[in-house]
Amino acid sequence: MKKTILITGGAGFIGSNFVVHMADKYPEYNLINLDKLTYAANLDYCKECEEKENYTFIQADICDRKKIEEIFEEHNVTDVIHLAAESHVDNSITGPAAFIETNIVGTFNLIDIARNHWLEKPGLFKQGCENNRFHHVSTDEVYGDLDDDGSLFEEITPYAPSSPYSASKASSDMIVRAYKRTYGMNITVSNCSNNYGPKQHNEKLIPTVIRKCLNGENIPVYGQGSNIRDWLYVLDHAKAIDLIFHNGKDGETYNVGGRNERTNLQIVAKICELLDQKAPKEDGSKYYDLITFVEDRAGHDFRYAIDATKLENELGWLADENFDTGIVKTVDWYLAKNKEDI
Repeated sequence: MKKTILITGGAGFIGSNFVVHMADKYPEYNLINLDKLTYAANLDYCKECEEKENYTFIQADICDRKKIEEIFEEHNVTDVIHLAAESHVDNSITGPAAFIETNIVGTFNLIDIARNHWLEKPGLFKQGCENNRFHHVSTDEVYGDLDDDGSLFEEITPYAPSSPYSASKASSDMIVRAYKRTYGMNITVSNCSNNYGPKQHNEKLIPTVIRKCLNGENIPVYGQGSNIRDWLYVLDHAKAIDLIFHNGKDGETYNVGGRNERTNLQIVAKICELLDQKAPKEDGSKYYDLITFVEDRAGHDFRYAIDATKLENELGWLADENFDTGIVKTVDWYLAKNKEDI
């Protein structure tokens, strides 16, 4: 039977990159891009797919159970790749309710509807859904933080979320895993490090730094900029999701990381250096001089770093980009977009 894959959050940053990748690579699949189109989504980022016969966009909220049930029935959805989520940590601190609703209740709706649709009859054990996969995309933030001692997050690392965002994602991970254990559903979970690249919303660190530089505004850096993140180029992440969805072992979790640890200050300094070369200021001053240190974020985790050995060894995934190559492509994309917007 021809696959009909429901991709949630396909107009967001990671989702739009992933949808375009899938539509190009798998013309034999029917792809449904479902997105609520919140402030962080941009349907223009999926415009490469609009004329493709295997692509359909539906505006809907994963918390709208009746609508999601209708989509499953009308389109006979065979698989789900679930990316839709509220994801900005700062917003989860000031307004956690939306994160609980979308990330927890929305994920429950999706997997529960999938179970009902894929099972031949109701029951506690699988009755024919072993060929229907539910892949859940999550974050390394569920693990809490690491000391600066060289340790890495592994798939068996205990969960210790620090923010309402990471707590909501940890909850959604557990719901998906419980549906494997209780109902025998075919599930995979991936936890990724910080993504960067084209199409990211302006609220995130790298787009914010680029925008502030080009506008001649102060660049806010939390604390002393010493917090460390592992950075993953978004197209490498898209390829990892593709690989896990197709080849990952039922019930398994795979960590996806770029092995590119940088402090926040190093990230900002690198962007400033690139913009000094590619879009120098008319007065000859350096963008680095715009850096302003601000009060640290509440509950700010010190360090995240992913061990992607399992994904590399079992499924053969390797990132195509390191940070030095990926950040150049990212800056170039935003500079081109800035010219278009002028």
